[in-house]
This record gives sequence, structure tokens and C-alpha cells, in this order.
Amino acid sequence: MHAKRSGDSTRLASAWLVNAGLRPTRQRLALAELLVGDGQNRHVSAESLYEAAQDSETPVSLATVYNTLRTFCDVGIMREIAIEGTRSYFDTRMDAHDHYFWEDENLLTDAPAGAVQIHQMMDAPAGTEIAKIEVVIRLRRKG
Repeated sequence: MHAKRSGDSTRLASAWLVNAGLRPTRQRLALAELLVGDGQNRHVSAESLYEAAQDSETPVSLATVYNTLRTFCDVGIMREIAIEGTRSYFDTRMDAHDHYFWEDENLLTDAPAGAVQIHQMMDAPAGTEIAKIEVVIRLRRKG
């Protein structure tokens, strides 16, 4: 996850923040460049983003990474995907889609469109409606 820093990556990251109503502080902009600077979607843990920041010589603490990811989620430019409630991944892709979780690698990736097909759905409890359905398919290597 190393976005090559350039004027284009800075512009993409800055626009991503400004369009969400966030002030592009130095640390937010540096993390945003790592996340969306190359125009690709990412699934990151706070720890993997922190490591990428360290590799790119961005001075940021792990606590700042966590707080920044939470802010990005709060304004709707990222979403959190919890795996068994103990490990969180953060996704820059905001449309409804399913995921693969590769248990052997602790890696979250997008599942192909149509990987999950629901042919019958239960009714929502009285007074509620189903807002969306997203599935995490857990995988592990055979053997």
C-alpha cells in the first residue's frame, strides 16, 4: 500500500478530504494520500496504515492513525468492517459490496460482484426495514 507521492496524489487526497468537509491538515493529507492518492480503493487496518506511514517517513502516531480513520468513517468517506468484533478493517470503497477475509493472511479484499446471491430473505422485524446486506466470506487455504 504505497501510494507514490506526486502532485496528482496530493490533489486527489486533498479533494477527497475537502469534498467530505474535512480540513486537509498535514497528517490527514499524508494519510489520505496513502489511502486514495493513486485513485485505487484500499482495505487497511490501523496498524497497516501506520506501517505505510512510517515507510513513507510520515511522522504520525498510531493513535493519530486510529483517530483519523474514525474521523474518515464519521464523515462517510470510509467505512469500518469488523471481523469477529476483534479486528477492524477500513474500506475506502463506499458502495454496498461483499468481502473475502483471508484468515491465513489477516487480509480483507473485495469479493467479485455476484459472489453472494440471496434467493430468499426473511422479513424484517415489525417497524424496521433492511437497510443493506453485506457479507464477509471467510477463507483459508486447504491443507
